[in-house]
Amino acid sequence: MINKVGTLLITSLLLAVLVLSVVSVNAFAATGGVTEAEVQQDLVSLRKATVRYLDVNNALADGFVPVSECILNSDGSAGMGIHYMHIGRVVDPSINLLEPELLLYAPTQNGVRLVGVEYFQAIGPANFIPPDAPPPPMLFGREFDGPMFGHEEVMPSHYDFHVWLWVANPNGIFADFNPNVKCP
Repeated sequence: MINKVGTLLITSLLLAVLVLSVVSVNAFAATGGVTEAEVQQDLVSLRKATVRYLDVNNALADGFVPVSECILNSDGSAGMGIHYMHIGRVVDPSINLLEPELLLYAPTQNGVRLVGVEYFQAIGPANFIPPDAPPPPMLFGREFDGPMFGHEEVMPSHYDFHVWLWVANPNGIFADFNPNVKCP
């Protein structure tokens, strides 16, 4: 028979295990399921570099301009949001971890909300992928997507890479589309 002290001890241990489980799951979700220490540190650095863009006015002041409507995938179940591009970064072929070429904003009732960033490297005209295209760039230990044709008439062929820093993505922090990003 378990006495009151035993019951209290068992209850306390179960509660501690439950709290640790919830904290561990939340910490894992905050990093988008990423477990590599170097990648986690890079994500922290990127958050610090982009926190000022939580206010879209800072993005506009720093040269980012909206270049798309709110983008959804083909079945409407996930979005990318509205792309804000920094043209100076896009025309520079180098990739800098702390200077993404695009910021991704989701529309809200009160304006827009920063949800992620996109890295972009142009490699040629919209409907042409050069046979000598460079290898895909890498960040966070992962290759960019592509090469791919431009998605619009004026967009060059390119490599791109999404990072969902400011809203969780059940498909992964580096997935193209995010079901938690909605368009009106």
